[in-house]
Amino acid sequence: MKVELKAQDLLSYVGDALIVNLFEGVGRPGGATGAVDQALGGSITAAIGRKEFTGKLHERLLLHTVGQLPASRILVIGLGKQEEFTLDRARSASAEAMRHVCGVGARTVGSIVHGAGIGGLQADQAACAVTEGALLGLYRFDKYKKPDENGEKIVRTLTLLERDRAKASTMREGVRRGRILAEAVSFARDLVNEPGNILTPSELATRAKQLANGSGLTVKVLERADMKRLGMGALLGVAQGSQEPPKLIEVSYKGRKGKGAGPRLGLVGKGLTFDSGGISIKPSEGMEGMKGDMAGGAAVLAAIKGIAALKLPVDVTAIVPATENMPSGTAQRPGDIVKAMNGKTIEVINTDAEGRLILADALCYACDRGLTHLVDVATLTGACVIALGSVRTGAFANDAELMRQVKNASEAAGEKIWELPMDDEYGEQIKSDCADMKNIGGRKAGPITGAKLLAHFVGKTPWVHLDIAGTAQTEKDSGYQVKGGTGAMVRTLIALAMSFSGSKK
Repeated sequence: MKVELKAQDLLSYVGDALIVNLFEGVGRPGGATGAVDQALGGSITAAIGRKEFTGKLHERLLLHTVGQLPASRILVIGLGKQEEFTLDRARSASAEAMRHVCGVGARTVGSIVHGAGIGGLQADQAACAVTEGALLGLYRFDKYKKPDENGEKIVRTLTLLERDRAKASTMREGVRRGRILAEAVSFARDLVNEPGNILTPSELATRAKQLANGSGLTVKVLERADMKRLGMGALLGVAQGSQEPPKLIEVSYKGRKGKGAGPRLGLVGKGLTFDSGGISIKPSEGMEGMKGDMAGGAAVLAAIKGIAALKLPVDVTAIVPATENMPSGTAQRPGDIVKAMNGKTIEVINTDAEGRLILADALCYACDRGLTHLVDVATLTGACVIALGSVRTGAFANDAELMRQVKNASEAAGEKIWELPMDDEYGEQIKSDCADMKNIGGRKAGPITGAKLLAHFVGKTPWVHLDIAGTAQTEKDSGYQVKGGTGAMVRTLIALAMSFSGSKK
């Protein structure tokens, strides 16, 4: 979909639909919505009077203009209470509005920039949020579906309208940034939604290489022999049950100019392209969703794509340990002991706790590469879903300052996280009688004990672990999230890179 911004009055827009908005509890609309209402002979005010429309968040009122305006239809989208309005609500409202007009067959759509007026948002940030919401709200993964014989309903052009020319100039940069962010998230969603028979570890490596073409990124892929030489016994232990060869994917972006040391941000993402649970096999119900167990890997690849597109002045490296976890005659067994790259040994109690094993070696590798700050993203524990549901991502850290930066980035992106404790006592649960540690610590505090294991492989490097088990996928369309992979944490990681670079982009 093409997104453009024009310095133009709403009332002169010619197209299939025009989107305006209203806060909850407003008796008579003002501003641009008030001008539309007046042109329609008070139709919006009348609907409010009949309590047909109240302005609650995502509430919609569709009106046909019958020649009173150049646009064929008017959609009024509710923004909720004005005192509760945020950038994330602007994204969400944009998505809901766009899905609605798309559903009624609109191809050319004009829209007010939600929040840029009495909403009180900075003009460029509002334009960015509305662009993100529109593109993400209309996202669909349908590459394997037969085309609809009646023709697919697709919005071809969204025109954001701002009468003030000076303001419009500022907003254009927001539109550009919003498209980059949305395209990065969509890239992650595409990877998560791909079936496991297509997106193998080798294919994931291929797509990482394609991502680098013409983008200023460099890619390095380690093969099984390389991993063996480096002593990555934890990763190779998980991989030994599959016929698909494992890959360790490293994508680097160098945005800092000039000489001198500076922070080097490392993004590490779990890349289980399919997780059967191995010998400790999962129940069959819902196992098809385990094609998305590489959502962390998708997130870090997508984030570095966005970082490169924004040309941020910061050095970033994304690392993805990619493999399958399958049951076979060669598969890892419960009771096996593996040695990670840093020499620490892990007793495998449950082969379905494999994510922490492959991340152990990936984190060691990241430290070995000299990265100064680490954030890993992983669909690590079902226990995190029990703890936080699908609303918040679990967060763990060994460094308060980096945790603060990640929290600020998540708030800027509208992606909710919740920090959980890392007290020393939790480490008792993963003590092993015959190895340095064991890979599970029982039913209690599952997300924490998983994080405690990972902490053994980062040393003193500042590190944050993000458990996206509950937020990586969603079962229904809501706001700018659509059914399937969500692209969780992509925008947070990009916002974090912005903070590292000092960029205001």
